[in-house]
Amino acid sequence: MNIIETLANEFNVKTHQIENTVKLLDDGNTIPFIARYRKEATGSLDDQILRAISDRLDYLRSLDEQKEKVIASITQQGAMTDEIAAAIDSAKTLTEIDDIYRPYRPKRKTRASVAKAKGLEPLANDILKQSSDFDPLSAAENYINEEVSSAKEALDGACDIIAEIISDDANVRRQLRYMLRAHGVLTVKGNAQDLGVYEKYAEHSEPVSKIANHRILAVNRGEKENILKVSIELDNSIGMSVLTGLYVNGANASSDLVLAAAQDSYSRLVYPAVEREIRNDLTDRACEESIKVFAKNTAQLLMQPPVPGRVTIGLDPGYRTGCKVAVVDETGKVLDTAVIYCAPPHSKIEEAKKIIKDLVRKYGVKMFAIGNGTASHETEVFAADVIRELDCGITYMVVSEAGASVYSASKLAAEEFPQYDVSLRSAVSIARRLQDPLAELVKIDPKSIGVGQYQHDMPQKELNHALDAVVEDCVNSVGVDLNTASPSLLKRVAGISSAVAENIVKYREENGAFTSRKQLLKVPKLGPKAFEQCAGFLRIPGGENVLDNTAVHPESYETAENLLKLCGVSKSDIACGNISLLTETVKKRSVKELAKDLSTGEPTLADIISEISKPGRDPREELPKPMLRTDVMSMEDLKPGMELKGTVRNVIDFGAFIDVGVHQDGLVHISQISDNYIKHPSEVLKVGQIVTVWVLSVDTAKKRISLTMKKPY
Repeated sequence: MNIIETLANEFNVKTHQIENTVKLLDDGNTIPFIARYRKEATGSLDDQILRAISDRLDYLRSLDEQKEKVIASITQQGAMTDEIAAAIDSAKTLTEIDDIYRPYRPKRKTRASVAKAKGLEPLANDILKQSSDFDPLSAAENYINEEVSSAKEALDGACDIIAEIISDDANVRRQLRYMLRAHGVLTVKGNAQDLGVYEKYAEHSEPVSKIANHRILAVNRGEKENILKVSIELDNSIGMSVLTGLYVNGANASSDLVLAAAQDSYSRLVYPAVEREIRNDLTDRACEESIKVFAKNTAQLLMQPPVPGRVTIGLDPGYRTGCKVAVVDETGKVLDTAVIYCAPPHSKIEEAKKIIKDLVRKYGVKMFAIGNGTASHETEVFAADVIRELDCGITYMVVSEAGASVYSASKLAAEEFPQYDVSLRSAVSIARRLQDPLAELVKIDPKSIGVGQYQHDMPQKELNHALDAVVEDCVNSVGVDLNTASPSLLKRVAGISSAVAENIVKYREENGAFTSRKQLLKVPKLGPKAFEQCAGFLRIPGGENVLDNTAVHPESYETAENLLKLCGVSKSDIACGNISLLTETVKKRSVKELAKDLSTGEPTLADIISEISKPGRDPREELPKPMLRTDVMSMEDLKPGMELKGTVRNVIDFGAFIDVGVHQDGLVHISQISDNYIKHPSEVLKVGQIVTVWVLSVDTAKKRISLTMKKPY
């Protein structure tokens, strides 16, 4: 296989783009570095396409390796033919290779292998010819010996061999797979008295070709919990037509035996195996799509705009143990902590108000971040009352605390806050999530941040790979302040390992703040290759060189400085935002012309111009700000037809959950998202988006809110 040409065709890009990308990957370059700083080589392929190419490259290489192994094994057995070699060469998937190799793969003891050991294979081959002048019963008598007691036993053994031959036939399996995909029906039945959340699947069936991904995952989970029984059903005559069409030839005694062997092969060997394959394929498809949605949601959550520059109180609600309070400054540093009892059973409201008001006045608090867990609603009501009484412009936001408890109990949190107990660490995390979601959420396993479905049913290796890639891309697209970043954040920067991240922080503590990117080369274990990969993603606000606070890579500093000289702009002008001469020059002369004069690529120069126009730019600032509130509602306040503003919290296959300012998120079903047909809610909605919704119904007993985005007439 010509892997380069295959990838170029599959991704509809030029051959040289693939060649350069593969070389860059093989040379140990990271995806963020390639996407950002090697645009001339890749033709400006973005990080998502580069990751897809990288994954596909791995698959195709493993396919080639498997082909070589299979060829070697079949050749060693003396069974290689031109036909088999051609089939292996043209195979496009590992499944095809597996089908070709199946007859030659060493098997455990089977009925067919036992029959072969008794010397019955020649009889099976004679029967398969289905000659009209061949008498199988008479022929079988010639095989009676110490191991074969009768002609019937000989015929039974021969039929076992024929059944396995049919089962091993790649063509049989290929055609039967097609039949199951086209005509199979997934059938689900209850396997327990109390079906609970699986009640809707008590008697359920739908075509394999139409089943939705979230239903595949739901019935899989029900089957795993032994609550549901799941199977794929196919009309027997349709399935058997594949085997009879390929193997039954004529109408004689031999043909009758082949038909019987085919029926046995179908029910005992082929159908169960292909059914498992189709179930696995359905699961793989559902998992792949769910991982994509999970990854997209995670990226959108991580890229939520920060709310910086405000002293914030984090409130981690609780009933019996009280509400934990943490005050953090504009940079996330903890200033103070407390515990208040603003909810039952203690309800020390006035005392709690005094504590919060004193903290607000003492530290100049501008914002409350309230966790959305137990006692969240009571805490929100309390906070809204405090805000009204203070009347000093404070706002609040209810923050998802998914994963906060995981982080708080982690070794990382213990190292960061050894002086605080677990619950106070949660309050700090909640406050910081509002100030800078990305910097805080990178400390938490992405699977725990609450923006997916069935994540614990996913293949964990693939899920972790996808989510780690998302975190890496988000961190590197935003950039990291070298002098304030935690080890958790630094280790997500391209080219930086956990050990190097720790070394950076240690160097910072021992030598003071970094004033130049060049100092990174003094950090233990951070060599030239790591520096090349990471330097452009690390920022130094107020450093010696204003370019160190941009995404301009050090390798391009000379080009950037020549551009400034050409435009008559100094570095101090950039620091002050005085870039009018740069803007005018770029307008007068095209980027293409300037790139030629400066002997650099157009994409690189365009990026340099963009970066020095806005040093320290945070791409998240261009997104809509999160919705801060000053008052609170409850489910009882909601009425059908009521118009509300809400924030998208999670996008899933069948809809989206919207935070409308009450304790319970409401569901907008996919059918209520748009007047136009959409295949998936993510076509319209994304996590963090502010939307207008209308209440369809409220079930306070079941804590369910149904919403619509279709304006009522």
